[in-house]
Amino acid sequence: MFSPNVLDDLVWRGLVAHSTDLDDLRQALASGSIRYYVGFDPTAPSLHMGNLVQLVTARRLQKAGHTPYILVGGATGMIGDPKDSGERTLNSADTVAEWTERVRSQVSGFVSFEGENAATVVNNHDWTADMSVIDFLRDIGKHFPINRMLARDTVRRRLESGISYTEFSYVLLQSMDFLTLNRLYGVTLQHGGSDQWGNITAGAELIRRVTGGQAHAFATPLITKADGTKYGKTEGGALWLDPEMMTPYAFYQFWLNVEDEKVGELLRIFTELSHEEIEALDTQTVEKPFLRAGQKALAAEVTTLVHGAEETERIKAASAALFGGGDLHDLPLATLDAALVEAGGGRLDGGVALPTIVDLLVDAGLANSRGDARRTVNEGGAYLNNQRVTDPELVPGADDLLAGAWLVLRRGKKRFAGIRVG
Repeated sequence: MFSPNVLDDLVWRGLVAHSTDLDDLRQALASGSIRYYVGFDPTAPSLHMGNLVQLVTARRLQKAGHTPYILVGGATGMIGDPKDSGERTLNSADTVAEWTERVRSQVSGFVSFEGENAATVVNNHDWTADMSVIDFLRDIGKHFPINRMLARDTVRRRLESGISYTEFSYVLLQSMDFLTLNRLYGVTLQHGGSDQWGNITAGAELIRRVTGGQAHAFATPLITKADGTKYGKTEGGALWLDPEMMTPYAFYQFWLNVEDEKVGELLRIFTELSHEEIEALDTQTVEKPFLRAGQKALAAEVTTLVHGAEETERIKAASAALFGGGDLHDLPLATLDAALVEAGGGRLDGGVALPTIVDLLVDAGLANSRGDARRTVNEGGAYLNNQRVTDPELVPGADDLLAGAWLVLRRGKKRFAGIRVG
């Protein structure tokens, strides 16, 4: 169903940090279905949280009646957009090809390939692989004044330390993508992250210079951690979308533990909850922060979007069970592995006698000493697999191993850890 107010929704959600003429963009989006694109370079084997901003934005535009073209950069991924410092490591052609297919598979889960405005996935390697250097320089390079390229923020920062012609020319390739999609499919809008704004506007300008037509663009803001550092594959602690690189349990826990001051922003950007639902959660966060209603909704919505409803329900059941609200014996080994590795603890060799509960509490990091652990047991604060332990000399048996591998230890209501046996 076509929605003429999608730009107003994007603005309300804080998803428009920069744009070409906002009135022109609003008119284009309100006048009828248009074709738009967003690109992803395969410079890692998985997309991450920063890419998710673009995926949910593309999803919103499609649901509003517009037609998405999702570009996977098999060509631009061979080069990489210039970083703020240092040259990128160039990956082999085989590695880029493998990652291209992985990224293509990931993006396909966020847009629909059916209906009047069905999505199309394209690869810029298709129109660059056979292009000669002479054709590239004549048809594309002649439209890029060097003084304007040198004025780009990233290039200017890199000039003193050095930048190769390879990275310097990246903007030409990305701009050629916009021009090619405009010519082949009538794409007139590109969106991306704010760190791509110079490349995006260069593409819109290239379309104007070559065809005389008008193109539109907008950029989403950079999503930062509480300390101001960004999430992404070049920063520590990236939130990968691939479950093999970040378990769904760890993914869910990230969203569940965001700060109160961030939860409203992230609900607007990443979820499809209505304005009214988000504003109600904002109110609850202010009035009853201890309920963490916003965080629970955020974790459930985003994990369902990325990993599916069934996986989200398993994670919620595991979280409840680990804090004493369910049967730990019902949890599969994979879920226990993910949850308890995140929680921390220890490991014991299989085939040997297990130690006492006192020693286990120390090994798991839940007690500072054997004396501290013994007092915890005597005061009724020690639990093994959610069962209170009253005997400090208790030695767990093989039957106590959850999924044949784990002991879950808890001290009080909120501190738990796992001991992996074998």
